[in-house]
Amino acid sequence: MAGGRLTTHVLDTTHGQPARGMRLELLFVHGDHTHHIADSYTNEDGRVDQPLLDEEQFQHGEFEIHFHVGQYFERLGLEIETPFLDVVPIRFTISEDRHYHVPLLVSPFGYSTYRGS
Repeated sequence: MAGGRLTTHVLDTTHGQPARGMRLELLFVHGDHTHHIADSYTNEDGRVDQPLLDEEQFQHGEFEIHFHVGQYFERLGLEIETPFLDVVPIRFTISEDRHYHVPLLVSPFGYSTYRGS
């Protein structure tokens, strides 16, 4: 399906900056199981250098992005007495041949997402 792509970026709301070096995984959801599509890391701007899905790989269906936020905050040396978030899974559906942007705003204790542009 030509014309679509999937991108993301992550903002660290605790420090008020892009989340540099956060690991994320893209999975395709198929019934009661998932298929791993890609691993990636955010760059200096909190974005992934290449689209998670580009025109060649783009397809309709249900997907998940797993954001490894616990590992990210641990790597920064943020001491959290009672850790709360570890991997944040965002499940969404691609149903149009368009640009899908799935950003994450995150702190060690909460997150927010939306369909961006």
